[in-house]
Amino acid sequence: MNITLCCTDTKTEPWVAGLRAALPDAQVSVWQPGAPQADVAVVWAPPQQFLDEQPGLQALFNIGAGVDALLRLRLPPGVRVVRLDDAGMSVQMAEYVSHAVIRHYRELDAYEADMRGGRWGYRRPRARSEFTVGVMGLGVLGERVARALAHFEFPVLGWSRSPKEVPGVRAFHGADQFGEFLAASRVLVNLLPLTPDTENILNRQTLSRLPAGGYLINVARGAHLVEEDLLELVDSGHLAGATLDVFRTEPLPAGHPFWSHPRIVATPHTSARTLREESIAQIAGKIAALQRGEPLAGTVDPARGY
Repeated sequence: MNITLCCTDTKTEPWVAGLRAALPDAQVSVWQPGAPQADVAVVWAPPQQFLDEQPGLQALFNIGAGVDALLRLRLPPGVRVVRLDDAGMSVQMAEYVSHAVIRHYRELDAYEADMRGGRWGYRRPRARSEFTVGVMGLGVLGERVARALAHFEFPVLGWSRSPKEVPGVRAFHGADQFGEFLAASRVLVNLLPLTPDTENILNRQTLSRLPAGGYLINVARGAHLVEEDLLELVDSGHLAGATLDVFRTEPLPAGHPFWSHPRIVATPHTSARTLREESIAQIAGKIAALQRGEPLAGTVDPARGY
């Protein structure tokens, strides 16, 4: 098995060493233009040249959960695209979203402002039963987030393209139930994959369906959100604010209104980072399964985009 790595903006030496240790019979190298044909590739944001020079690849193993950027490229015919199932990302995402929900629910941002201003005061506790959290996308990450929120006894809703069942979560699915889901979500968490159908899904029309005082948490992709629409709804008072970890342009440009908006929390795409050791172990296991002719968990359907 000849394995090549093509990972933009990634230190490849530890990945090469880890894959060689996990698959001692394989040849593992870092791609250079003109390199020999490989059997499989481990990639992150590869250039089109790499894919054009490797027409015989059996599989592309993406070192992140999102494959939208990869699917926009011209892929070799018949190649399988395989994403990470979890590799330590789901618990990080559950931590991040739970923190964002609880910070908003407990009004900790207001308490922080009070303390900076030297004010000592209390706020009336909110009713947890009225603080329904809707999770858009019930894949590996979305399901883990929904279960974590249910643990804190928030009423949790979930919406997905096709029917899903998650214990403790009231599930909605399909376009016919989308409006009902939004109208019932006091906090909306976006964990959808980015596809042509979901691009710009967080817009004035959909966000206006949230109850007055609703709150948005976007940890999926920046292209899901129409930024101007969010700003208008927050400034008008319909939405209480937002926590955003992903943006249309990253890094967030200097002078962007998200930097200084008092009701928007912005973090630098850090809600769930790839953990190298866990990812190497998972990819090595998938490569071994490929060699044995077994089905591969995490195989992407290019027609659906995830």
